[in-house]
Amino acid sequence: MNTIEVGVLGGTGMVGQHFIRFLQGHPWFKLTWLGASDRSAGKKLKDATQWRLDGEMPKSAAEIVVSECKPQNAPKLVFSAMDASVATEIELAFAKAGHLVVSNSRNHRMEADVPLMVPEVNPGHLALVRAQQRLRGWSGMIVTNPNCSTVTLTLALAPLKQFGIQKVMAATMQAVSGAGYPGVASMDILANVVPYIGSEEEKMESETQKILGSLDGARIEPLPATVSAHCNRVAVVDGHMVTASVALSSKPTLAEVQAAMESFQSVPQQRNLPSAPPKPVIYMREADRPQPRRDANRENGMAVFVGRLRKCPVLDLKFVACGHNTIRGAAGAAVLNAELMASEGYLD
Repeated sequence: MNTIEVGVLGGTGMVGQHFIRFLQGHPWFKLTWLGASDRSAGKKLKDATQWRLDGEMPKSAAEIVVSECKPQNAPKLVFSAMDASVATEIELAFAKAGHLVVSNSRNHRMEADVPLMVPEVNPGHLALVRAQQRLRGWSGMIVTNPNCSTVTLTLALAPLKQFGIQKVMAATMQAVSGAGYPGVASMDILANVVPYIGSEEEKMESETQKILGSLDGARIEPLPATVSAHCNRVAVVDGHMVTASVALSSKPTLAEVQAAMESFQSVPQQRNLPSAPPKPVIYMREADRPQPRRDANRENGMAVFVGRLRKCPVLDLKFVACGHNTIRGAAGAAVLNAELMASEGYLD
């Protein structure tokens, strides 16, 4: 594939920095453009912001002169790491101008004609962008990836869809990096658990139903299952944990469920997309795994780890899942979406 130039909206923020790092050395995409606020525009990235991630700012990105978040000089494909407070109008302006916007922001996720993508779970939903273009009369498009905790839950649930998902009860233990920078005040999170993350529970519930739903022409028919979420912030740097109990209509054995998890692959693996892990769901047999510190960064942060599968006395079964929230749940998720789009010919 010929190299495709890409840009990042919100390139000076924490999620933008994760995009910058994840795109380094990408075999298909070359980062050539960064958009940010007026106070950063006109400065080189190295002068516009401090690097908040591990290691040093990539040299190739450090010299990029930051632009205003306007579509005139941006490449056709842009990743959006914009804050939700400003993302709506900026992303719409780029799509109207013919750009392909792959967004990590929540603003457009639940709109009827916008695909909400986890490529291993619902690759067919990408076709919804044709209805989006037709209905809105633009040549560009907006494609979104879900909330970081939703990615972990839906990847863990995807192998179970064949058994008929009826009910899901999920509780999260979410890392502080999910709150961005400066994030949660140290006096609030150290030696503590905060049992509230604004609108997180509602996002997990509605997004899970959309992602696991079915494409019906120009709309998504949500998964006919009840989803209940409890979301908590914990003193972990990276890696969201989800504990889930699930009711299934066909009542499979635990061995059948485990086998489904261990064998699960999808379109990204079949097409060998660059950012796709060989196994998107990795089942762990150890009694005390997965764990964020030990597992979240494995497989380049792009796999979800599942363990402790056992019977549930309330529903049918329960398990624990762990995923990297700022890679698989943010930057890596969006890049994999763009790779799927490229493999489908949307970037031609």
